[in-house]
Order: sequence, then structure tokens, then C-alpha cells
Amino acid sequence: MQDKARLQAMVGEDLLFLTDDQLRRGIEAMFFAYRAFTADPDAILADLDYGRAHHRALHFINRDPGLTVTSLLAVLGVTKQSLNRVLRTLIEDGLVDSRIGRRDRRERQLHLTATGTALERRLSEAQRARMRAAYRRAGPQAVAGFRQVLEAMMDPETRAQYQALKDLPDDR
Repeated sequence: MQDKARLQAMVGEDLLFLTDDQLRRGIEAMFFAYRAFTADPDAILADLDYGRAHHRALHFINRDPGLTVTSLLAVLGVTKQSLNRVLRTLIEDGLVDSRIGRRDRRERQLHLTATGTALERRLSEAQRARMRAAYRRAGPQAVAGFRQVLEAMMDPETRAQYQALKDLPDDR
């Protein structure tokens, strides 16, 4: 048991002193993993003449029905002009419904339509299947470590946005 603890401490120490080559390999792994992670949804989106911005909007509207345009802007970190183009297309195509805010009539709350929900599910299921398979291959410790690394890479404002989403119910 003591040997195991010593080994874990040594591994932890090694992680504190990564070489530039080890960091470069990690960066490259993230690039290739991201390409694989987005490949299936990209193929679906291409058939519909949509892009990744459409997917991200659908994802976050699905996660938080009633999300305001202002909140979606903050989560996506895009310009108002860019988001307006994406939302206009999604609304015109019947995937998103924009409703007047209940508390503030100047706000627009976003909801997925049944068609939008079906597309979001199709896009996300492809990614969930890939994540599920990778997590199973890597094992529970790797999953926890992966999440810790991702969270550690976020700046405080981004981490706060992520934490707020984590607190939403999963049954949406």
C-alpha cells in the first residue's frame, strides 16, 4: 500500500514538471480528439447547411430552455451579429422558438421546438456515444482526471459559466 502511495506521489510530481515535448503532445492530442469529437455532428450539420455554431446554440438552448439571447451570447462568447445570423436561421427553419420574456418583455427567451429537440438529440447522441466509449476504455480514474484538467484549463469566468450549467437538471 505504501508503494502505491509513493508511486502516485511520483506520478503527481512528474505532472508538475512536464517538458515542452510532453505539452506539445497533449496539445496535439486535444486537436485530434476535438476533430474526432466533432466529426459525426459535422457530417449531420453539413447535410443541413449548418455549422458548429448552430450545434452549440442548439446544445445550450436544450440545456437551459428559456435561456435569454444575452445569456447565450455570454456562454458562446461570440459577437451579437454572429449569434443573430445563427439564431435567425434556426428560428426560420423551425428549430428554435423565440418568446417574449415573462419578467422582462424586452428579453427574448429561447426554446427548442420538437424538430430542434430531435436534431439536438441526434447531434449529441453521436458525441455521447464517442465519449461513453472513450470513458469506458480509459477507466474511472482517467475520467475524473480528464475533467479536472479541462476545468483547470478554464479561466475563472468560463469555469463559473460551466459550473452554472453543471447545476442544471440532466433530464432535459
